[in-house]
Amino acid sequence: MIRKRLGLIAAAALLVAPPSFSFAQDRDPAGRQALLDLAYVLGEAHALKQACEPNSQYWRARMERLIELEKPDQDFHKRLADRFNTGFTVREAQFPACNAAARAEAAAAARRGRALAQGLARIR
Repeated sequence: MIRKRLGLIAAAALLVAPPSFSFAQDRDPAGRQALLDLAYVLGEAHALKQACEPNSQYWRARMERLIELEKPDQDFHKRLADRFNTGFTVREAQFPACNAAARAEAAAAARRGRALAQGLARIR
């Protein structure tokens, strides 16, 4: 069940880049904020996944793909990376080990990520 929910974040993250998507620099302020929020959630998901699978780079790879597809300018790229790293740091401190609470938070992150990605797909 958790793997299915975490997979939803991956699917949701791909929704931000359909064939006719906007580049980050072309998005309005709401779209840029949604990208920052999604970066934070991907960072959270990365930390939570690493709590249970220490060598996993699954969510980091998804963040790299998001940046590749959005092609942000240098300043916005840094902001996205900072948000990812902040999300990671917060959840890593809160959930240093894999347990029921970490799995529940991973499911919550999946829901947040899915909602953000769906919103981004509409904002274009």
